[in-house]
Amino acid sequence: MKYILVTGGVISGIGKGVISSSIGALLKGCGLHVTSIKIDPYLNIDAGTFSPYEHGEVFVLDDGGEVDLDLGNYERFLDVTLHRSNNITTVVPHITDAIQDWVTKVSAEPVEKDIKADVCLIELGGTIGDIEGMPYIEAFRQFQFRVGRDNFCVVHVSLVPEPDSTGEQKTKPTQNSVRELRGLGLSPDLIMCRCKNTVTNSVKQKVSLFCHVPPEQVIDVHDCKSIYRVPVLLSNQGIVSFFSKRLQLEIKSRKPRHFIVQWRELAERDERLLDEVKIALVGKYTKLEDAYISVLKALKHASLHCNRRLQVVWVESENLEKEVQERDPVKYHEAWQRLCGCDGILVPGGFGKRGTEGKIAAAEWARKMKKPYLGVCYGLQLAVIEFARNILGLKDANSTENEPDTKNPVVIEMPEHNPGQLGGTMRLGRRRTVFSKVHESITRKLYKNAEFVEERHRHRYEVNPEYVSQFEEKGMEFVGRDVEGKRMEIMEIKDHPYFVGVQYHPEYISRPIRPSPPYLGLILAAIGKLTPYIARGCRLSPRCSISEDEDEDEELANMATEKLPDFNV
Repeated sequence: MKYILVTGGVISGIGKGVISSSIGALLKGCGLHVTSIKIDPYLNIDAGTFSPYEHGEVFVLDDGGEVDLDLGNYERFLDVTLHRSNNITTVVPHITDAIQDWVTKVSAEPVEKDIKADVCLIELGGTIGDIEGMPYIEAFRQFQFRVGRDNFCVVHVSLVPEPDSTGEQKTKPTQNSVRELRGLGLSPDLIMCRCKNTVTNSVKQKVSLFCHVPPEQVIDVHDCKSIYRVPVLLSNQGIVSFFSKRLQLEIKSRKPRHFIVQWRELAERDERLLDEVKIALVGKYTKLEDAYISVLKALKHASLHCNRRLQVVWVESENLEKEVQERDPVKYHEAWQRLCGCDGILVPGGFGKRGTEGKIAAAEWARKMKKPYLGVCYGLQLAVIEFARNILGLKDANSTENEPDTKNPVVIEMPEHNPGQLGGTMRLGRRRTVFSKVHESITRKLYKNAEFVEERHRHRYEVNPEYVSQFEEKGMEFVGRDVEGKRMEIMEIKDHPYFVGVQYHPEYISRPIRPSPPYLGLILAAIGKLTPYIARGCRLSPRCSISEDEDEDEELANMATEKLPDFNV
């Protein structure tokens, strides 16, 4: 097993996750099997009960693990299935030994069928010098001798600021960060310089001189218009060649030809698209994009495949409510104006009563105005409540989450849910949803007429089965249920271009080259292309699809033969 430790310096949020994912994607493109570990040095056992404003989205894995959003990046870039043990958080006695044993054990777990990984990427969260990260630094100082130099290397991601007042790239923060890392017993093999603009050769030479690495091992990672440009940027600087020599990897192709073609094509499409699709994201954590990061990625994947530039319009759900109209009419009308100007509406998952009436109002408007609508988890439940109130005539219909004593509980807590405990009590992880053989279903067609799908869940409440017959009599059909046929998983409204609700979270397994079907359906409906897409047997037109033919673009494919820099290892 080969280990690549990725650390960060100067500031948090510098891009360690994207850089780690890009390194892994490049190595995987060379035919290697790659796994990943994210270390979060907080004391919580997992990320399940963090506030989205504090830590961003909680990402859910197949086995039900509630983990840091960076693991979502790894799964999307590497196209692997990780486990809860791939996120290390908890402090235990004899911590340095425990960390090393954990890393060794987890790195051996298969992430692709039954194939063990060749390379394990380890991202250490936070920045060098954080007091909570010290046990992990010491553990890896020891670990490098335990596994040997040929099996362990360190990538350090550091900031090279460029103050507007001088316009000059400054290396001092990186020098100090590397000096501190060396003082703790770890010497970086590669230094990734994060900068606003391309890092100049003189800056590379200076970092090389004062940080004791060859200039070729100082890598420029400047800001890119598209996140998909990062793997190509790293590949062009020869990091695959470096890892091949430094870790003695058996790589047949030093530059993954087909991989580079696809990612370059993704990046260029993302940068050049002019035709726009506007999707309203109606939520209550709209001040922090990271709270909905997987949702945004799934929308981006789908829009790229439809040859559209995505514009997400953030709509604070509370501002759509009648009470706000009386208290702050300007804010109310601005929110509705943003909503009404969009091509489609997405109501993502969430918890709690705040902002729910605004989401219900958005679902009502989408239903009445025939606007494409996708409700995810809570978004499905609130669409059900809206339908019950306005179509079934149950004006007091509600969820027992928001109104425990409601006379018409169309959404109820699951029998296994313990209302006295929030952490670890949800229905989590990959579950099977079986399509109805009775109902005609748009969603099933989007899934290529599969008999069932397996998607990830994260919820405590469900649609009350006692009301299902009333809903279906009025045109709201539940076209997908759990394997026992008791839980409502997929909802559609008849005679509507696209009004779909799913109890699961399809965004968790969306991939850049393989977008999530429900999200793809939303984008297609929003641009008026859903009907021809289905008529073609759920195939995109050649103009819209990402290339699957490695010989399609000769210029891009020729990148595989470019001469790579030589590295001192």
